Amino acid sequence: MSGTTPTTAPPKPDARSPDGPGAGARAPAATASPSPAGLIARILAYDPGADTAMIQAAFDVAAEAHKLQRRDNGEPYVTHPLAVAEILASYRLDTGSIATALLHDVIEDTSVTRDQLTKKFGPQIAGLVDGVTKLTRLELQSDRTKQAENFRKLVLALSRDIRVLLVKLADRVHNMRTLAGIPKPEKRQRIARETMDIYAPLAERIGMDAVKTELQTLAFATLDPEAFETIQARLNFLRGQGADVIEEVREELVRVCRDGGVEVAEVTGREKSPYSIWEKMQRRNIQFEQLSDIMAFRVVVPSREACYAALGAVHAAYPVIAGRFKDYISTPKSNGYQSLHTGVTLREPRNQKIEVQIRTPEMHAIAENGVAAHWAYKGPEGSPAAQDAPRMRWVDDLLEILENVGTEDLLEYTKLELYQDQVFCFTPKGQLIQLPRGATPVDFAYAVHSQVGDTCVGAKVNGRLLPLRHVLQNGDQVEIMTARGGTPSPQWERFVVTGKARARIRRYVQQQQRDQYRDQGRSALAKAFRAEGLDGSERVLDTALKPLKQANLDDLYVAVGNGNLGARDVVTAAYPELRQSARAPRMLPPLAGRATRGNGAVGTASMPISGLVPGMAVHYAGCCHPLPGDGIVGIVTTGKGVTIHTRECLTLESFAATPERFIDVDWEPSAFTSPGGKGSGHTGRVSVIADNDGAAIAHVTNAIAKQDGEVVNLRITNRQADFLEMLVDVEVRDLHQLVSVIAGLRAAKSVHQVERARG
Repeated sequence: MSGTTPTTAPPKPDARSPDGPGAGARAPAATASPSPAGLIARILAYDPGADTAMIQAAFDVAAEAHKLQRRDNGEPYVTHPLAVAEILASYRLDTGSIATALLHDVIEDTSVTRDQLTKKFGPQIAGLVDGVTKLTRLELQSDRTKQAENFRKLVLALSRDIRVLLVKLADRVHNMRTLAGIPKPEKRQRIARETMDIYAPLAERIGMDAVKTELQTLAFATLDPEAFETIQARLNFLRGQGADVIEEVREELVRVCRDGGVEVAEVTGREKSPYSIWEKMQRRNIQFEQLSDIMAFRVVVPSREACYAALGAVHAAYPVIAGRFKDYISTPKSNGYQSLHTGVTLREPRNQKIEVQIRTPEMHAIAENGVAAHWAYKGPEGSPAAQDAPRMRWVDDLLEILENVGTEDLLEYTKLELYQDQVFCFTPKGQLIQLPRGATPVDFAYAVHSQVGDTCVGAKVNGRLLPLRHVLQNGDQVEIMTARGGTPSPQWERFVVTGKARARIRRYVQQQQRDQYRDQGRSALAKAFRAEGLDGSERVLDTALKPLKQANLDDLYVAVGNGNLGARDVVTAAYPELRQSARAPRMLPPLAGRATRGNGAVGTASMPISGLVPGMAVHYAGCCHPLPGDGIVGIVTTGKGVTIHTRECLTLESFAATPERFIDVDWEPSAFTSPGGKGSGHTGRVSVIADNDGAAIAHVTNAIAKQDGEVVNLRITNRQADFLEMLVDVEVRDLHQLVSVIAGLRAAKSVHQVERARG
């Protein structure tokens, strides 16, 4: 259920207060009376022509459906959907949204069906209710997959009608307001974490700043009560020191603007929310006293031109704080937010730093209510401006992520897509592309179009050819070079930051890996049937699918290729009579002597690894190049022995469905007591970006030699006019020596970037 928590929370913040939640402004607690009279009166106050009969009917259906259900504190359950409807009415939303709020739990938690709602309220309301409904009846593997699957449903629904998200956010706001009554602390923590990770960023994405701030404040108080109380105490102390400072500064700003010839509609002051203060302190590693925008003032003026005139007046009156000016009017945020932000220092004797936000009334409505402003009742015509509701590009990006990733990866990639710390870059034709901080040309390419990202082979930033891992800055002009037949590189996943890019790359890598396994499996089966002198045609293989629990031939080939099935197992499944004569597997004798240079197959006698069966063939994985000092795990492959991987190796994901193949292994102490000198049979791989000049390779090899490493292989993977990228295999004793080699390379001349390669 979405509203099973009791209503014993502190008084709730007023979502429409200009001071915002957490700023000290409080409204009376909502009553628990299960009657829609107050709700209907509130709706009629802003929309006299509202369809109150539909609201009453929706309440009656909800009250009947939930009549046997109670909240944790014993109140009738219908008080929850009624409270959600009250929240939406505070935003002056249309009657369709409010009816949906009243009905939002009936499909999920009662016997009411979508067909019944369609007959009574029409397909639109039924569709909205179904969109809000969470899929809690699914038999999912974990709370995390349940959370991801619910989020998948939400994104698909809001892509059809954004009001689904408005109802969902109001639902979450009420649940957070009543969170304190849940008896289990771990459940409170889980709900608060989900709110912080998903719902607060979603509220920010659609411009509902008041809702975002309230959700963050309530979640922060649950997740880190000690930090919350500390910041609240500091804010209370500041209020005591300057009880009238907000009103005095407000009057001063009105006077400054009017002296500058700007007529001011409204000036309000507020404090920054506790979570915003804590988050900025953590991000910048600064103390409370160093923050420059604990107090912020909002100046509302009649027109866009007046915004810039007011900015000039404020800058003329006060010293400006360098680096604090942001123009979101000429370059709006992706959620439609527009405003001018600047930081100034008040004159003596205060000498206090404040933030000033300047905007028009229309900008203010979007800043406070975001998308909800487009669904608000607009006036006597009695219709919300639904046709003006923007089609948000980030929704399309989330939909594309849904197509490209599995349930377990969904939350990771969508959270990347939701957070907002952005840079603004331009295409050669001047199109603005908004990206998260830390984005690269590959992220830019995928933001332009998925096909551009897939076929990207290079990038020019401000006219200069730079590596695809280059971090973009505000104002960069980016030109993406593509090639017909180009494909994503698995290496890209290690430096891209957008969820859309990461999802597309992961999908390609998984498909490529599956294709390789399929080819390997087909070849292995052909060889196995040929060795037995038997028919291995697809007709014969079809008979083996059912006993081996494979859906089709492709899945069978892949299972053999990745080692989940042995080729002999398939032969005996196709020809059951061979099981009688199946020979026991022969254990391979240990190989004598020193381990093969590189990561080839070796015997356990030469492997300084504990936890292995004597005589079993063993080799190091070429995908991650494990070294003494790495956490390691063994993977059993039929007919091949054991492969040693690092515990962070991405390849291990492909074996997640067969945990019985994992072996708990570790390095023997002898692995760390090798004598000094160059190498000891362990190969580490590093990726290097250096200037494309004649001495670059010499600088690289010399730096490795100074750390007693030995180059066993060097391959240039990308050569451009200005730079080259190379993979270098270095023979080292252990992880500690590889770290020293990487440090030496980073200090080498001509070298720009070095990291351990795991692909």
